[in-house]
Amino acid sequence: MSSIFSSIIATFVTMPFLGYVVVFIISKQLTGNHRRSVLLAIDVSTFLLIISVHYLTVAIWKKSFLGIIFITILITAIIFVFFHWKTKEDIIFPQVFRGVWRINFLLFFSAYIVLFLYGLIQKVASSLSMP
Repeated sequence: MSSIFSSIIATFVTMPFLGYVVVFIISKQLTGNHRRSVLLAIDVSTFLLIISVHYLTVAIWKKSFLGIIFITILITAIIFVFFHWKTKEDIIFPQVFRGVWRINFLLFFSAYIVLFLYGLIQKVASSLSMP
């Protein structure tokens, strides 16, 4: 049973878009609300993307950049809180947290795509250059 659970988690970590689709479909069936389902799927897949970016960096460079990932999330949060405070003149924590989380979705989605393509190109180039 634990190996099945581990396999499911590993699949969602290596393919976070599958996690997005699964959460979206389940949420859409339960709520019937398209917008709410998309936002919930984005929120869940942000976590999957962060983990995926970590494992992609480990696979490409054989080194963990988890500290840099956490610092990036923290800096994103600081910048977002500053701009939220400047525009609203008050910090509303649920709004700030959702905003930071969704900005991190965009950031880690972009990082995932770039790292995935970089790793793919690197593997193809290394396999072609081998005699």
